[in-house]
Amino acid sequence: MNPKDIKLVVKERYGSIVQPSGSNLKNSCCGGSSGCCGSGTTMATDDYTSLKGYDPDADFGLGCGIPTQFAGIRPGDHLLDLGSGAGNDCFVARAIVGETGSVTGLDMTTEMVAKAEENRERLGYKNISFICGDIEEMPLPDNSFDVVVSNCVLNLVPDKRKAFAQIMRVLKSGGHFCISDVVTKGELPEAVRRDVDMYAGCISGAVEMEEYLRIIAEQGFKEISVHKETEIEVDGDVLKESGSRVFSITVSGYKN
Repeated sequence: MNPKDIKLVVKERYGSIVQPSGSNLKNSCCGGSSGCCGSGTTMATDDYTSLKGYDPDADFGLGCGIPTQFAGIRPGDHLLDLGSGAGNDCFVARAIVGETGSVTGLDMTTEMVAKAEENRERLGYKNISFICGDIEEMPLPDNSFDVVVSNCVLNLVPDKRKAFAQIMRVLKSGGHFCISDVVTKGELPEAVRRDVDMYAGCISGAVEMEEYLRIIAEQGFKEISVHKETEIEVDGDVLKESGSRVFSITVSGYKN
């Protein structure tokens, strides 16, 4: 698939999750008990339920970590969540930045943005905003945010160099990111790379961990740290025979 087709598939799959007819898909994408969007893969998700700010209506089980856990968020920070979905990580982050801070959620799926806005209005928060946009071309000004977080989304972005270059652009000097994402150890077989379900399920778009960290460094980030690494059990003989392994990691880096 070319990048344009990939984005269309991702929009369709993730947009369907918030539709009434797609309510059963809550447990069929990343984190669900039935596997990632039909891929037969189950993410080892972390438990949000005890976190301040958690809203169950915003949690579709689509993450592969809790990036806010290691993000060093402070009261008053201006924070950006990439691939914010229905607002799960945004509401947790908002509880940390407080009334003096602000949270912006960016997602390219209009249905998810609408659901997040519905949740925000219900909760009555005034310092959170949700906008529709592409991570490779963020409709946001330079040097705007203290912290950028993202949860199991950048693996879905075709050009990861563009994504991290955009993160660098929108961060303030001295700002940092903390991202939970899916990576591999060992090259994925071509058959897996071409599998639409495995792409929408956060597997086929993943790159090798060393390459992922190299891409981050190439964009100029410093003090790059991997805080957490968890292996993901992936069904499928082709992948197992290749010897490739899939992991969720939480990584951070700083802009000078």
